[in-house]
Amino acid sequence: MKYFYQSIFWPIFFISQLIALALISWHLAAKINFAYPIGYKLLKLDQHIAEFAPLNRHKDDFEFTDASEHWRLFSETCASIQNHGKGLADIQYQLSNGKLTSLMHQDEIIHLQDVANLIDKFYFIGTISFIIWIAGLFFIYIKKPIPPSTKKVIVWFLAGVGLATAIIILIGSKEVFYWLHVQIFPEGHQWFFYYQDSLMTTLMKAPDIFAFIATLLLSLLTALWVLCSFLTNRVRIITK
Repeated sequence: MKYFYQSIFWPIFFISQLIALALISWHLAAKINFAYPIGYKLLKLDQHIAEFAPLNRHKDDFEFTDASEHWRLFSETCASIQNHGKGLADIQYQLSNGKLTSLMHQDEIIHLQDVANLIDKFYFIGTISFIIWIAGLFFIYIKKPIPPSTKKVIVWFLAGVGLATAIIILIGSKEVFYWLHVQIFPEGHQWFFYYQDSLMTTLMKAPDIFAFIATLLLSLLTALWVLCSFLTNRVRIITK
């Protein structure tokens, strides 16, 4: 049984916990639109939009929109990619003449649909992992195996985060970001957009906004991991 716990049960349990908590972190962050208003101020997106919106080769008058409009547009974009990509083409802003126009052109919509499809797969895998994790907690409650110490679980998690961060810094965050896009998204689908060609990219100051979002997600994941590390031991000692 010792081999079963050390080589099979605990690895599966903690991997499923990691994926499940990553999904929960994503879902919680999505509910608050990834704290976009905070990132908006930290990254000075108002200045960025004012600089690049007038240069857009496809859309007009976006420089006349204000912060509240930017927050609304980002919120609607988040809601669409969380809802299988539905409504992406319906996201609009107002031109200076009062007419409405779509925020994104077709290539941007295709890219965000690809993002929505990826998120759907993440939810599927995350849901399966969540079920396995909960089943593992139930198994721990029934069998009461001795888990790795809480300190060790937290230290190993933080060490893994630190190692991954060091590798990304060593390779270069932009290089890793571009490589992942090449590997993940369908061949022939545009995923890189210059600010002059994409209000979507301008609105987010991509890829800068993704560093902010990654920090938010990692903070949530770390907090949940620490909490669940204590929970695992707590479940084991609860009497039947």
